Amino acid sequence: MTSIRARIIGTGSYLPETEMTNDELAKIVDTSDEWIVQRTGIRSRRVAADGETTADLARAASRAAVLAAGIDGAEIDLIVLATATPDRTLPATAVRVQAALGARHGVAFDVQAACSGFVYGLSVADNMIRLGQARTALVIGAETFSRLLDWTDRTTCVLFGDGAGAIVLQAVEHHGGSTEPGIVSTHLRSDGRHEELLYADGGPSSTGTVGKVRMKGQAVFKHAVVNLAEIVDVALTANGLGPDDIDWLVPHQANARIIDATARKLGLPLDRVVRTVAEHANTSAASIPLALDHAVADGRIQPGHLVLMEAMGAGLTWGAALVRW
Repeated sequence: MTSIRARIIGTGSYLPETEMTNDELAKIVDTSDEWIVQRTGIRSRRVAADGETTADLARAASRAAVLAAGIDGAEIDLIVLATATPDRTLPATAVRVQAALGARHGVAFDVQAACSGFVYGLSVADNMIRLGQARTALVIGAETFSRLLDWTDRTTCVLFGDGAGAIVLQAVEHHGGSTEPGIVSTHLRSDGRHEELLYADGGPSSTGTVGKVRMKGQAVFKHAVVNLAEIVDVALTANGLGPDDIDWLVPHQANARIIDATARKLGLPLDRVVRTVAEHANTSAASIPLALDHAVADGRIQPGHLVLMEAMGAGLTWGAALVRW
């Protein structure tokens, strides 16, 4: 039986030019390279320049993805931009990307699920394509997370960085074969009871300010290991698959210890896990598409490979996506 499936036909990413190493960070907050690496695996992060916005990062990553896809920006009829750091309270940052790419039809909007945002956005775009509401979609994760940081709080400021990643999805016919390319399935979860574990202490309707990120790190770590293993199991079980079927795990790049713990629970060797956290830090919604583009560019991800993406973020939110390349 023939159906419609969304296939990834191009990836792209962008990182700001300014790199901040752990040693440089240690000059402004009480920390050290050894302390950060031991606890997080992070060695450096990128920081957006003054005047460089989330839309700027998103546009650069999107243009790279569109170029890789070999299409014209005008063909895009859906843009879903995942971000917790929009340029403006309104309108959506996605419409600024839409205008820059010359996409004159369809729809563009933002989604906000913190670090899980890209997986949420991918799920929305996948379902809209399956329903025939779009044919060519751009899904972006973009953040200027440095603007939300309290640079005197070493429990948070050492963890995050800025960047953007994007993918182009296109509708293709699916004939039921397990090796046909496309998004196999997506699985989303949230639990608002844990909102206070990770949040920004501001907002338009509460303080009238942007606020700064606050986090209870140990509690978040414990939830991440459990929730990510659970959602990965859900994704695999739903498709009659096991960990041995996964060619590449592309996780949210929050913390090397979380990534390693999730891989161990799955029984996956680390050489099948894409890790960019050391160079990028946690770029929130941008981390998975950044890592994905990195692994596509260096040739690790090849046609036919089964790729599993998973993330957890503030909310708490979490999710997973299975993709046949």
